[in-house]
Amino acid sequence: MALLEPVPDGDGAPFWEYAARGELRVQCCVPCGEPRFPPRPCCPHCQSFAAEWRLTSGRGRIWSFVVPHPPLLPGYEELAPYNAVVVELLDAPRIRLVGNVVTGPDAPLNSVEPGRLRIGAAVRVVFSSVVPSGGGLRLPRWQLERA
Repeated sequence: MALLEPVPDGDGAPFWEYAARGELRVQCCVPCGEPRFPPRPCCPHCQSFAAEWRLTSGRGRIWSFVVPHPPLLPGYEELAPYNAVVVELLDAPRIRLVGNVVTGPDAPLNSVEPGRLRIGAAVRVVFSSVVPSGGGLRLPRWQLERA
């Protein structure tokens, strides 16, 4: 079994198009300016349908993390232990993205020793081209700011 891959939908398709270009953008409401994730048609704050995709700095902090242990899905067993993190974006602190901290864009999920991770650690986005099905998708992953 291969690793799980995202399945873009109509609301989230622009997120993946920007990621394919190496840009981390989030959907924001035009009238009230509130960023939102996951992407959706209507702003939960002011109910406007007007939205734009704003470029972020790609920097954040680890808000939470877990190190999964077996039993795992078949494609992940050989990678354990690896990390799964929730990253809070610095320039949109209510936006939290899930991913993995790795040593480089195309490094394996287990490339960072789990003991190096800390809540609040500074990270920056990198984009992995390691997507088994191809299709131009690039996954946002994270690197520690201080190696």
